[in-house]
Amino acid sequence: MTTEVHAPNDALRAVRIGLRMSQDDLAKALRRAGVEMGEPNEASKRLVQRWESGISRSPRPVYIRALERVTGVPVESLGFAPQAPMARVQGDGTGGHDMAPSTEGIVGVAPASADTRAGQQTAGDNFSGIWLSRYEYYSSGRDDAYEGRHYVAFVQHGNRLTGRSLNGASLNPDSPLSLDLTVDRSVVTGTWTEQTAADGYYQGACYHGAIQMLVEPTGRRMAGKWVGFGKDFDVNTGPWELRLMDTSTSKAALERYSVPPE
Repeated sequence: MTTEVHAPNDALRAVRIGLRMSQDDLAKALRRAGVEMGEPNEASKRLVQRWESGISRSPRPVYIRALERVTGVPVESLGFAPQAPMARVQGDGTGGHDMAPSTEGIVGVAPASADTRAGQQTAGDNFSGIWLSRYEYYSSGRDDAYEGRHYVAFVQHGNRLTGRSLNGASLNPDSPLSLDLTVDRSVVTGTWTEQTAADGYYQGACYHGAIQMLVEPTGRRMAGKWVGFGKDFDVNTGPWELRLMDTSTSKAALERYSVPPE
């Protein structure tokens, strides 16, 4: 008799860690959200465990709405099956942050199946922990270069590395960053998404693109480039760096780095 192997939902786990919630905390928040929306649910720690372990990949609509309310991101970005076709590129109407906008998902890609992952190489090193993310971009609307900084909590399963910025841990408040990466020896490749602040320069626009970095031999720094479309559909790029701050994602570590980077 064979035992079915489920691929863990690292995207949901990364978001939960970024919110500094335990599985029980998330369940309680989902129940509160259900009451507030007028559709009570029975979310429990056990249910959250089933989602994160990959046993359940299709939450009922009542849970989907509660999850989106609590986390602030679409369900497709939480590692679950897409609920509708994704993605379009649109201008933000502000003069342009030279990255590609989207009004869909934070992670922006569907999770790989267990069969697909089985054929991928497993990384020799584990990069789980808290990392300082730094990238540079040019704002055509302001004709100047800027830097984005976040403390990001990463969780790794096999060669899949999923990251979510910690609450309050960005240079610009209320601009959560997510990364969905694949590790192949010293090469890290994947996608990024940032949701800008509703009251900021980019008025809540969601930007996403691709990223590729090389891991230094110490395993404590990654450096490379991001790429994305600009408002005029031109391709733009810039440097991106990740530096390891703490290998732990304990509650104490998360609290320590839930502050804007200096």
